[in-house]
Amino acid sequence: MTSSLEMIDASAAGTWTLGDLTVNRIGFGSMRLTQDGAAFGKGDSGDRNRALEVLHRALELGVNHIDTAAFYFSPLRSANELINSALAPYADDLVITTKVGPGRDPSGVWTWATPEQLRGQVEENLRQLGRDHMDVVNLRIARSHGSRPVAEHFGALAELREAGLIRHLGISHTSPEQLTEARAIAPVVCVQNAYGLGSSAQDDAFVRSCGEQGIAFVPFYAIAGEGREAGSSDIQDKDVLTVAHRHGATPAQVRVAWTLHQGPHVLAIPGTGNPDHLAENVAAGALRLSAEDLALLSS
Repeated sequence: MTSSLEMIDASAAGTWTLGDLTVNRIGFGSMRLTQDGAAFGKGDSGDRNRALEVLHRALELGVNHIDTAAFYFSPLRSANELINSALAPYADDLVITTKVGPGRDPSGVWTWATPEQLRGQVEENLRQLGRDHMDVVNLRIARSHGSRPVAEHFGALAELREAGLIRHLGISHTSPEQLTEARAIAPVVCVQNAYGLGSSAQDDAFVRSCGEQGIAFVPFYAIAGEGREAGSSDIQDKDVLTVAHRHGATPAQVRVAWTLHQGPHVLAIPGTGNPDHLAENVAAGALRLSAEDLALLSS
C-alpha cells in the first residue's frame, strides 16, 4: 500500500454530505500545521513553506474538507492564515470547518467565550480565512462542561446561521444529551469528539446513534489516542502492528481505517505538518480491513 501512495487520493474512502456540502471522508486537520513535532501550544513554530506545501498537497490528493480554528496558532504561525495564503481563492468544493467556544489571547492564555462573544470568534475566523461565511462552525464544549446545558451558546450560533455568517452547525466534545438539546434549536450536521481504537462502549454507541440520525461523526485524536495534543506514542498495540503487517500499512493508517469502518457517516481529519505523513493518512482511506482484522482490533 505504501509503495504507491501517489496513486491514492481522498476519494478512495467515499463521500458524505454535511447538510448540502459533499466531502470526501478523508479530510485534513490543521492543528499540527503551526509547529514542528511538538505538542499543540508548545515548542517552536514550524516551517512556513513546509506548511504551505502540505496544504497544497492536500488539495492535490483530493482533500476537500479542512478542519481549523482561530486558536490554532504558535508564536509565529496561524493555521487560518496559512490556509488563506495557500488556498485562497478557495475551490468551490472546498469545505472549511472551524470551532468556537475556546479562545486564546495573543500570549496564548486560554479563555472561554460567553454566548455574546461567539459572534466575535466567528468573525475572527472569517477575517483570518478571508471569507464572508463559514461552511461549518462547531460549538466546542469544555471538558468540564460535559453535563451543562448548551442552549444559550448554540442558540447564539443559530442566530449567526440565520444571519448568513454560518452555513451549517456542529457540536464538539459533546454528549448525547447536549446533542439532543442543540438539535431542538437548529439542525446539526456533525459531531466532533475524541474517538479511536480503545474508546469506550459508550463512545461506540454515540457513534452509532449519530449515524442513525444522519449526523456525521468526526473523530479527533484517532491516531494520537491517549497521547492527545502530544501526538501518537512510539509504543504501538501488538494487534495494530499485526494488522498493519498483514496489509503492508503503518499503524497510523490502521487506526484511521478502523475509524472509517465504524460507519459511512464517520469522517477522518488526521492532521500533520509532514507531506509524507499526509500522503500516508490519505492513503488510509483505501485500506479495507477484513472481518478478521476488525475482530482482532476490537479484542
